[in-house]
Amino acid sequence: MIGKMAHSVTCLLAVALPGYCVASAPPYPPNVVFILADDLGWADLACYGSDLHETPHLDRLAREGMRFSQAYAMPVCSPSRAAILTGRHAARLQMTIWREGALKPTENQKLRPAPAISDLPHAETTIAEALKAAGYLTFHIGKWHLGDADHSPETQGFDLNIGGTHWGAPATFFHPFRGEFGPEREFRYVPGLGLGKAGDYLTDRLTDEAIALIDAARNRPFFLNLWYYSPHTPMDGKPELVAKYRKRIKSGMKHQNPDYAAMIESLDANVGRVLAQLRKRKLEGRTLVIFASDNGGTIIQHRGRQVTDNSPLRSGKGSLYEGGIRVPLIVRLPGVTSRGSVCDEPVICTDFYPTILELCGVSAASRPAAGPLDGQSVAPLLRQPNARLNRDALYFHYPHYYMTTTPVSAIRAGDWKLLEYFEDHRVELYHLQDDPGETRDLAGQQPTRAAQLRDQLDAWRSAVGAKVPTAR
Repeated sequence: MIGKMAHSVTCLLAVALPGYCVASAPPYPPNVVFILADDLGWADLACYGSDLHETPHLDRLAREGMRFSQAYAMPVCSPSRAAILTGRHAARLQMTIWREGALKPTENQKLRPAPAISDLPHAETTIAEALKAAGYLTFHIGKWHLGDADHSPETQGFDLNIGGTHWGAPATFFHPFRGEFGPEREFRYVPGLGLGKAGDYLTDRLTDEAIALIDAARNRPFFLNLWYYSPHTPMDGKPELVAKYRKRIKSGMKHQNPDYAAMIESLDANVGRVLAQLRKRKLEGRTLVIFASDNGGTIIQHRGRQVTDNSPLRSGKGSLYEGGIRVPLIVRLPGVTSRGSVCDEPVICTDFYPTILELCGVSAASRPAAGPLDGQSVAPLLRQPNARLNRDALYFHYPHYYMTTTPVSAIRAGDWKLLEYFEDHRVELYHLQDDPGETRDLAGQQPTRAAQLRDQLDAWRSAVGAKVPTAR
């Protein structure tokens, strides 16, 4: 049966996606469970050094698989999600800001932000489309934020969508998961969750749906895209957990927000429920599990309290300092990842696309649509954490304003990182191995290196067609 299933995957790919070729086929097509947290900071899990948050299930996942110490995303949500699904950089896609920001650019700033599109184009080939053509069931649960109704998950390769809309955050995490949101008092809701009852919590309910779909898949391979809304604002922790953490917080602790801590405990508990269901269904040994975040932790004030603290990294969401783009990443695939391994090689969210397809027996070396990939498969790292990728640099581009930044681009080449700000074209240079907190700007001491990296960054922007801000 397993051999026939793998053979059927090969045949379906040859017919439906002639641009793809099948890599060394696994003995069975592994299931894929991709769990994405929203605004979870790099230092917010216990296994990444949090001094307050309890995350026993994610810590266990790290002990059973591989933890990445230098994984990167885009600085805000929609760009990361687009890059994950397509393997193409947000700058190439021209999706460099969240959807609402693309539709309503900021006014009264020194520069006019770069134009950006609000909907993931149908011409792009998503992970879901590639795996669906290979015979997978494809499920999306939770946050989408990649387009209007005409660009919903169902139009991008997903058989089923529960909870995904064009909005980036719910009005509330408590039943009935709807209400007025923001100063504009926009009415928001989370569709597909049934009647429910008072006291239901959104993170729990999304997990209920995920567990039901794991059961419904039976023996068919599936791709479960479980993108939680948590721990994005609003800070809605379960009252009993908020009270628990309020008692535990002490002076001098890095993390001081009991609502945020409560949301992270609920997130962790629900990841544990998904993992337990895989064990119960005897699917653990043939399921690729990925846990990541879409950007760094939010450091703004919300309801009178800073949301989180990304130290020792600098700044947070929206910024191209490490606190805005470095994220937790844990991967487990029994037989491929070594238990308790740690990988220090820098990786980025565009790498998920080729990695998932390779591990599922599909090569992403050539694409039937859209254009070239920007990501690289990290499968060699999963097999050998000390391996290195053949890549000269990682690039970041945020040509917009946010509470933590003005328009900026950045390049990381080896341990060197350069940021270029568009308002005054100043550059900052850091050596991350010696200074992960980016406290010592070395641009003045290393002008030749700074100039070389700036030229390399500019050449990359030209190559991918990155849009830049302009004078008003």
